[in-house]
Amino acid sequence: MSNSSTAAKPLPDNPGIKCEDRKVMLSGAWNLRGLATELPRLRSRLKRYVRQTGLEWDLNGVDILDSAGAYVLWQVWGERFPEHLQIRAELVAVFDRWRKRQIPSVQDAPRRSRMLLRPLKRNLSAFTGQMIELLILLGQLIIDLGNVIPHPRDFPWRETSATLHDAGVRALGITALVGFLIGIVLSYLSALQLKNYGAQAFAVNIMGLGIIRELGPTLAAVLVAGRSGSAMTAQLGVMRVTQELDALAALGISASQRLILPNVVALMIGMPLLVVWTDAMALVGGAVAAKWELDFGYYQFFTRLPDVVPVSNLIIGLGKGAVFGLCIGLIASHFGLHTQPNTQSLGRETTHSVVTSITLVILIDALFAVVFDDVGMP
Repeated sequence: MSNSSTAAKPLPDNPGIKCEDRKVMLSGAWNLRGLATELPRLRSRLKRYVRQTGLEWDLNGVDILDSAGAYVLWQVWGERFPEHLQIRAELVAVFDRWRKRQIPSVQDAPRRSRMLLRPLKRNLSAFTGQMIELLILLGQLIIDLGNVIPHPRDFPWRETSATLHDAGVRALGITALVGFLIGIVLSYLSALQLKNYGAQAFAVNIMGLGIIRELGPTLAAVLVAGRSGSAMTAQLGVMRVTQELDALAALGISASQRLILPNVVALMIGMPLLVVWTDAMALVGGAVAAKWELDFGYYQFFTRLPDVVPVSNLIIGLGKGAVFGLCIGLIASHFGLHTQPNTQSLGRETTHSVVTSITLVILIDALFAVVFDDVGMP
């Protein structure tokens, strides 16, 4: 057997283009493999030749032509053969695949800026929708309140009392513990810095303003949102799952008047009282730390407090408590009513209720700080 018969056939060259004497001659392998690295350069040269009229195209030097190569040429030619073309019959068959079908236009990929703005728009739209629904719920509560004020017997006293007991009285323990510990930490850290400057007497100023005006109301609201707000959402969600809300509607009983109004009113009454309780326990913790670290007497601490902290700070703190209670009650009821009749939705809406309540509490606290920046400062 001769070596010539067993020698491997040489591989075709890469796709090439040559233009001489107004003739464009293509050669090599016009397939996917050959075009993988040379496509941008080849496409640019092809477009340049296509723009010149009267050129003759010669494809007799093409060794291999697959659908990818035919697609590139067919697209550059404007989906029709050039007027002057030399081509073998077997290559024309490859072009027939593209001649019989319409080549879909390539759409531009979505811009990165649009991809980044799309979630932002979606979240902003969802936030706007939630705020509108909260305003509608607030309007419904105002209407319910206007209906029951002329008829006090219709007010849900029992439900309001029960909610006040659960959200207020049963929260005394946890708010006292957290407030006392926060007071110790705040007083201790303040004392470490004040001792360096010999300004131990200002520990009462820092503790009084920080706790009564800011920390006490915010701390109580966060605890109530996590403890009582989540419980209210879960309670309404379970009633949705067990179709008790549908039964109330079938009986003609207003769910907003019998379930939501007691929650909101109880929190608006209970939150200012919890703020006072949390403030008191945090100040006791601060006094203990001041006695321990600065040797500041208890009598001196509490008698100096009214002189350095104007009473308007206490009023601002109580006002914050009432507003926080209104927001927590509305948000808890809103997400509870939005619960779908399945357990996954119940857990999801409860989480949304807690996160939204705490976020809104912090936003409202910032608004209070801006609006009342000149009020209550010594």
